[in-house]
Amino acid sequence: MKVTLDNPADAPQPAGPYYSQVARVEHHDGSALLFVSGQIAEGVTLAEQTRGIFEGLDALLRAHGATLADVINIRSYLTDIGELQEYGSVRREFLTGTPPTSMTFEASRLFRPEARIEIEVVAAVPAPE
Repeated sequence: MKVTLDNPADAPQPAGPYYSQVARVEHHDGSALLFVSGQIAEGVTLAEQTRGIFEGLDALLRAHGATLADVINIRSYLTDIGELQEYGSVRREFLTGTPPTSMTFEASRLFRPEARIEIEVVAAVPAPE
């Protein structure tokens, strides 16, 4: 097993030098698991922030040969769980297949004061054919 920590150049950069955006765990057969750090995005509304996050997640996954269709686990942190329906509506625009395993939490504060949502994912990348 090989572990690589990465901040892909063509994807959102971390907010500071304290963490990597992606941890890639490669298995002997060439398949891999991608652990993507929690993401936030700019925007006023929850829907705007959620769309920005999924666009950033897509870029991070693509940099490692995956797509949002490869997401197997998602964790979402909302500052107001009352906005769960709005979040779910946007999420379904991006995760269109069989839903991944999921946990959603209400958090009193996130990394940035203006952030209303933060999302982290795990994706499974199949072995090359």
